[in-house]
Amino acid sequence: MTSPSHTCSESKATCPGRIARVARSAALLALLPALPALAGTVTGSLRLIDSHDAGAHRTSDYSGAVIWLERSDGTALPIEPKTAQMAQKKKRFVPSVLAVPVGSVVSFPNLDPIFHNAFSNFAGQIFDVGLYSPGTDQKVPFRRPGVVRVFCNIHPTMSAVIVVLNTNCMAVSKADGSFRIDGVKEGHYRLHVFHERATEQTLNALERILEVGDDPISLPRIEISEGGYIQLPHKNKYRKDYPALIEDRPMYPAQRKP
Repeated sequence: MTSPSHTCSESKATCPGRIARVARSAALLALLPALPALAGTVTGSLRLIDSHDAGAHRTSDYSGAVIWLERSDGTALPIEPKTAQMAQKKKRFVPSVLAVPVGSVVSFPNLDPIFHNAFSNFAGQIFDVGLYSPGTDQKVPFRRPGVVRVFCNIHPTMSAVIVVLNTNCMAVSKADGSFRIDGVKEGHYRLHVFHERATEQTLNALERILEVGDDPISLPRIEISEGGYIQLPHKNKYRKDYPALIEDRPMYPAQRKP
């Protein structure tokens, strides 16, 4: 007597009906979107210690530290360049610290009623957008990793930092010291930290290895010492001293090279 649960004369493994059902299931699965790789979140907080700046103690502003992840085995991560902005407003660069992946373009809009001239003559990337008027903008592509220290050729008190990285897994700390890196794919990473008022030796000591999965990682608080930092005056783009008197005017006269 034929079993009521299987009416084919062939075995279950070779039954045409079963093969057809398997084929239909495979076809349906092929139409489904591919599941993304597991991605985790890395969060934490930091604070600055041993600062020589009395204002830092008074305000407890821990913003401006850059935290990023790179594969611990040196494997390159996919990079998605972006467009970012560092405005010039009230004789300040806003934000004063910016982190971008390699290949990104940074615009420098002049939101002041006076002329500005953003430049960098440090090894991170040398650029000079020239003297440009209020309400205009200049854009600079950043094609290699490094720390770019930015100044204004007219106003010596204006300074900023752009950290260009070989990764999109990055964050800049907020005023309370907190940071968050989302979308980190599963794997082993080396965590790096940068702060403009910390020595290279101090920053190297803060590196650590993380294993990231799909569960969030909350790091112990990071302390960045400013103990070895010495602030030195910088030169203008011609590597000369700034004039003793800075005269701002809406139509700033073009500068002549010495």
